[in-house]
Amino acid sequence: MKGNELLLAIEYLEKEKRIPREVLIDAIEAALITAYKKNYDSAKNVRIELNLDEGTYKVISRKDVVEDVEEYRDQVALDTALLTNPAYEIGDVFEEDVTPKDFGRVGAQAAKQAVMQRLRDAERGILYDEFIDKEDDIVTGVIDRVDHRYVYVNLGRTEAVLSEAERSPNEQYLPNERIKVYVNKVEQTTKGPQIFVSRTHPGLLKRLFEQEVPEIYDGTVIVKSVAREAGDRSKISVTSDNSDIDAVGACVGAKGVRVEAVVNELGGEKIDIVEWDEDPKVFVKNALSPSQVVEVIVDEEKQSTTVVVPDYQLSLAIGKRGQNARLAAKLTGWKIDIKSETDAKEAGIISTEES
Repeated sequence: MKGNELLLAIEYLEKEKRIPREVLIDAIEAALITAYKKNYDSAKNVRIELNLDEGTYKVISRKDVVEDVEEYRDQVALDTALLTNPAYEIGDVFEEDVTPKDFGRVGAQAAKQAVMQRLRDAERGILYDEFIDKEDDIVTGVIDRVDHRYVYVNLGRTEAVLSEAERSPNEQYLPNERIKVYVNKVEQTTKGPQIFVSRTHPGLLKRLFEQEVPEIYDGTVIVKSVAREAGDRSKISVTSDNSDIDAVGACVGAKGVRVEAVVNELGGEKIDIVEWDEDPKVFVKNALSPSQVVEVIVDEEKQSTTVVVPDYQLSLAIGKRGQNARLAAKLTGWKIDIKSETDAKEAGIISTEES
């Protein structure tokens, strides 16, 4: 690398690749040291002195000043050092320009290769930092290709992988389609950041509501919990510290436009939006929507509830294959045992006078 080429390379990579100048300088210095040691190796400890104004560099050897030299590559005699500077003392570090005359020609290719490797490492680090900040968030990409293991999603400067376990069963994944995905995990590898994304994670539902409902985004409405069986049905509980705000209504939107947008994004997945309450009786009752509830009996010690519903509402409360009850339990964090009014009366759980 000639002087002006060095400067141009630094300026280009700093501007176009967004790699900090300090990273570039460290990479260049390390590359030049590698090239020097590989081709000359006459000094064990060296540093590089870069002159960015002129775009030049020198190889400077560093040796300990000693009385008697035992290892010439590491040490220099005090008498010799004093010829250069009378201020040297035993234990000082003696520095000397040892740049070979043909160093530029011999080391240029090796330096260039090493620099490019370091620059690739730096770019990978920058990419990792960029996407680690997107963990637990939504990103939009384009499906690049699909194989038996993954759907590969192009995110621009890199790609993410969507495994079979993270795919929603009611969706098809076709190349060139735009797709919103939830960033599950970001790992640094020797080939750069590996980004794992999901279409089934409950966090995807939460983030989609944040995008559609300004009151959630600004914190007026708070999402307390999400329970999801991707592609089929989900429940989300919301609340607000402001008594004038209808949290559920804000999420539904005028004529259901907000929740409909989320449903459409998730391929028709049914979504129940329920009011969160700190009272488990009220919360469990809300969570079993759309079914009616006669009574909720709470066992704090076992973190469980017995829910009594009208006889004709039993199948609705339990849901197809137990789904409604299962999602309500996930949403609330309470075990839920659902009984019909008739069974509850027979078991003495509620009195015959109750209705």
